[in-house]
Amino acid sequence: MNDTISKIKNTESESQKAIEISGSKAVLEALLQENVHTVFGYPGGAIMPIYDALYDYSDKLKHILVRHEQGAIHAAQGFARTSGKTGVVFATSGPGATNLVTGLADAMIDSNPIVCITGQVFASLLGTDAFQETDVINITTPVTKWNYQVTDATEIPEAIAKAFHIASTGRPGPVLIDITKNAQIQLFEYLGYKKCNHIRSYRPEPEIRNEYIEQAAELINQAKKPFVIFGQGVILGKAEEEFKAFIEKTNLPAAATVMGLSALETTHPLHVGMLGMHGNYAPNVMTNECDVLIAVGMRFDDRVTGRLDKYAKQAKIIHLDIDPAEIDKNVKTTVPVWGNCKKTLPMLTALLTENDHSAWLNEFRELEKDEIKEVIQEELNPTSEVLTMGEVIKVLNDLTNGDAIIATDVGQHQMVTCRYAKFNQSKSSVTSGGLGTMGFGLPAAIGAWYGAPEKTVVAIIGDGGFQMTLQELGTIMQFGAKVKIMILNNEFLGMVRQWQQLFNERRYSFVNITSPDFVAVAKAYYIDGQRISERENLKPALETMLNHDGAYLLEVMVGKENNVFPMVTQGSSVSEIRLK
Repeated sequence: MNDTISKIKNTESESQKAIEISGSKAVLEALLQENVHTVFGYPGGAIMPIYDALYDYSDKLKHILVRHEQGAIHAAQGFARTSGKTGVVFATSGPGATNLVTGLADAMIDSNPIVCITGQVFASLLGTDAFQETDVINITTPVTKWNYQVTDATEIPEAIAKAFHIASTGRPGPVLIDITKNAQIQLFEYLGYKKCNHIRSYRPEPEIRNEYIEQAAELINQAKKPFVIFGQGVILGKAEEEFKAFIEKTNLPAAATVMGLSALETTHPLHVGMLGMHGNYAPNVMTNECDVLIAVGMRFDDRVTGRLDKYAKQAKIIHLDIDPAEIDKNVKTTVPVWGNCKKTLPMLTALLTENDHSAWLNEFRELEKDEIKEVIQEELNPTSEVLTMGEVIKVLNDLTNGDAIIATDVGQHQMVTCRYAKFNQSKSSVTSGGLGTMGFGLPAAIGAWYGAPEKTVVAIIGDGGFQMTLQELGTIMQFGAKVKIMILNNEFLGMVRQWQQLFNERRYSFVNITSPDFVAVAKAYYIDGQRISERENLKPALETMLNHDGAYLLEVMVGKENNVFPMVTQGSSVSEIRLK
């Protein structure tokens, strides 16, 4: 019967033959029609009918059984980030659904397209405090782009079609469909699946205003010191080539946000580094020196702007974004350019006159020399005996040539990786930006590998964050994801410790963290690994990890009290960034 269902045509021009199926099978048929082949999930009582139906779909849908629902949604995020597709998650009601909330919040703020399907108690029991009943709709409303509760099986095809349309169009984001158990087991006359491409009240892309394109071009053409800052919107819009053509036509220096990393190859001559609290010295300082600031697909969050009342006050601001809500939210815009940058960038580029801003670009390079002298040289080529995180990333760059997908957790290791890792390919940096979720790294790396199994995927994680989701080693053990796990262990919750050192007189309050033997833990999950602390062993150990056929865990002991610099301290202007 499944083959028969899959062959049903969805075009309106053909007559439909009704087939009686369950709501659960309708869910799985919808996923197949949306070209979904991988689902991350965890079964439970309220979603059991869907899992029962899944038993007959194992040849069409690959289900990855995680060890915690938070692992499922972070894996779906990693999958979405590397594949460019929508990630899909299954979870049961009550604690299963609430365990998704952190990942939903993370996906919402980082614009990850995710469809979560949760089971729910029978409709007749809603509101009775039934076993494992939770009001998941109201709980997840603030952290989803859209959510909906299905109580009748006939609603399932349309609800899922809307979910995929909303999750993947415009500014992407997570969507949750909560399906009561009675709707899952209910039989109904199925007429096939029709993809959604329009919702009357939903406008994914704003109308492009030609007059704003013209005004933006005029400002750029007249600028003496133009500066481009770009975010993940370039990647989400699949506008990497359009962006490159834009900056190259007029020789515009460009800097990435954390989420924008890999949209432009790190070695591009116009790439001047990373913005933000632990970003590069030159782009932070020059933000307050440029005369025209062009923001592309980024949201001016506080980690990029520092003190808003001292942010780029001398500059005209051009903001290109698909989400009108971001325009003027934090930084007042001179010219707003609404729309998908895949469309707006070529329109803008066509109106630009070729220009040479070499002298202005050279000012960035001169400031970069200060950072190299004061910070980078010692971090990448240390004279001390202890290993630094930076030199580990440097050796990794040398061995992967910047072609690996790198997923990070959150903390000092994340900032060091974002600062020093080389990215030659788009969609190769996977990190938790806006929410800063510890525990993100390992499950996100698993999902990233399923999204791009032909690539080398390296998870770079701190000793603290790793212990939040290390149970997902069981997912690797069972399903064979070839993830390379590198723990940079400084025996501290390093980022909090750095702040306590700098701003709380070294009052180290509960940041000393004791860890198990990570290599032994990995071996308990049948994953090979080793631990190193000596510089002479670093390159051979990394080579062993990268060449190993399968997952591998490498624990690298690094300096306990090494800090990440430069740093824009809280309450400071970006131009007040500290090198030490």
